[in-house]
Amino acid sequence: MSEISEQPVEFIEEQQPPKPKDKKGVKVKDFLSGNILTHENISAQLPYVMFLVFIAVIYIANHYRYDRLMREDQKVKTELKNLRAESITTAAELMFISKQSEVVKLVEEKGLELKESTVPPKKIK
Repeated sequence: MSEISEQPVEFIEEQQPPKPKDKKGVKVKDFLSGNILTHENISAQLPYVMFLVFIAVIYIANHYRYDRLMREDQKVKTELKNLRAESITTAAELMFISKQSEVVKLVEEKGLELKESTVPPKKIK
């Protein structure tokens, strides 16, 4: 009897060279025509992109609001400076015209028949 060894036969698969993949990357033509939004990998990222756009719009709006508030703040500070200066001027004028000598001059100028008291005031107990 002939000896036939029963050893498993291993089939060697022929390795075929990899098929060239279709380059389905983003092209300028797709971007300009709007077809980029139909690509699967882009449409999967669309919610994230929309979130980023929303955040950018909020950021810009916040910046404009901050600028408006700063302009109003500067306007209020300027108005406060002017009012403070006016208040100091008015207080100084009031102090000046309320001096006894100035009151006497104003009474004489207006022709009021009032006379200055020469008797000092008395304290009532």
